[in-house]
Amino acid sequence: MTENEIAKIIVDCAYKVHYKLGPGLLESVYRECLLFEMKKAGLKALKEVPISVVYDEIKMDCGFRADIIAEEKVVVEVKAVEALNSVFLAQTLTYLRLTNCKLGLLINFHVIKIKDGIKRVVNGL
Repeated sequence: MTENEIAKIIVDCAYKVHYKLGPGLLESVYRECLLFEMKKAGLKALKEVPISVVYDEIKMDCGFRADIIAEEKVVVEVKAVEALNSVFLAQTLTYLRLTNCKLGLLINFHVIKIKDGIKRVVNGL
């Protein structure tokens, strides 16, 4: 399955979660429900995936964690904030580089229409 095919399934799952729950809940609630929907849709998805940093040729476990990684190809960062800002986009791009993934989805559930809360972030795709 390609990154774009995986992303389509994830976006469909995000729509389901947002439709059922609406805005206003904690990020952790959306992450768990999105993960549930993704697994129900047949995706292999892991939450709170540790991300190491190689600095000066030394692997360091610095406590970075990706919210969800699907099929070992797509990084999903879940937010529940008033507005997405450039730091969230930069964070997602950094996670893509550190995991060697090519596609990330930054999904903010604190919106009226979920389509306004989904941003694609690419790393050489």
